[in-house]
Amino acid sequence: MLKKLFIFSITGLVIYACASVAVTGRKQLSLVSNAEVIPMSSQQYAEVIKKGPLSTNQEQTQMVKKVGAKIEKAVEEYMASKGLSSELSGFAWEFNLIDDPKTVNAWCMPGGKVAFYTGIMPVCKDETGIAIVMGHEVAHAIANHGRERMSQQMVAQYGLATLGELLGQNPTGGQQLLMQAVGAGTNLGILKFSREQESEADHIGLIFMTMAGYDPNQAPIFWERMASMGGGSEPMEFLSTHPSHATRIQDLKGWIPEALTYRK
Repeated sequence: MLKKLFIFSITGLVIYACASVAVTGRKQLSLVSNAEVIPMSSQQYAEVIKKGPLSTNQEQTQMVKKVGAKIEKAVEEYMASKGLSSELSGFAWEFNLIDDPKTVNAWCMPGGKVAFYTGIMPVCKDETGIAIVMGHEVAHAIANHGRERMSQQMVAQYGLATLGELLGQNPTGGQQLLMQAVGAGTNLGILKFSREQESEADHIGLIFMTMAGYDPNQAPIFWERMASMGGGSEPMEFLSTHPSHATRIQDLKGWIPEALTYRK
């Protein structure tokens, strides 16, 4: 009886807390809201940027900001066209380049706070390369992947608690879980995106970069460059949270015709 009640409760929770991802329409678990996540994300971002150091390379910094502004406009236009502008409530876009040549990475927090590291700039090479990465990372935020993985971890670790209840009962655990979900650049350990979420960000990001005026045909070429940096070595796909380079490149090529329908 208790087992049936538990299963019924979980099923009810999933139905009640179900949201849809913009662009793909995939259903996802959502136990937290942007109103809860964005303020803490913004605080964490401010700490990361303060620590920096920010790059003094003005050319690269301005490219990141220029591409960011174009992607921002594309996202806002896309969401408006779908009647989803309310999904961007609380967003305060910001784009920065952190001076760290050893870190080949970039990320976007819920609320539109983006950070690139100088280590990824040689792979990007130009504006289009930056747009490929920017579109992908912003897509994670638009698809609410941080909220989704946090919700999944909440169910796995704390059962049927809301974020408010969790912060009230276990403030440290709740805050750490949130920071793990959105806290790129911290030492807390980041909850990794799933392969499904990574592929979804590739798909959505391709549309955003195309709307921003960049060529989606360059996306597979970018990932070929990224693959060559590892000398061809990478974890087997089923052992990794990321799609293999070959799968990612194949999927991107398949999405290009759709993306081109958004070209202005």
